[in-house]
Amino acid sequence: MIKHIVCFKLKDNSPEEVAKAASVLRSMEGNVPLLRSIEVGCDFLHSPRSYDIILQVLLDSASDLAAYQEDEYHCSVVKEHMHKVAESSVAIDYEI
Repeated sequence: MIKHIVCFKLKDNSPEEVAKAASVLRSMEGNVPLLRSIEVGCDFLHSPRSYDIILQVLLDSASDLAAYQEDEYHCSVVKEHMHKVAESSVAIDYEI
């Protein structure tokens, strides 16, 4: 199993924009068949080192992770939106 985690710092981290971005990320559930699970969380501390949103997805294999990166819904809806609203992001992918 592969865990894929991405933390996003948004250009506008107002509650409305954070909620909208989180909703777009959550919309992958049921629309991206390779996902075994998905979790989206929003930061509440708002410290200088905080990121605004975390995405965690679980996939069966590294090849599924590669396919997820090219998934039509993930690319055309989620990546497109997040690239518009994110100031920066960091990611980690690891085997569990």
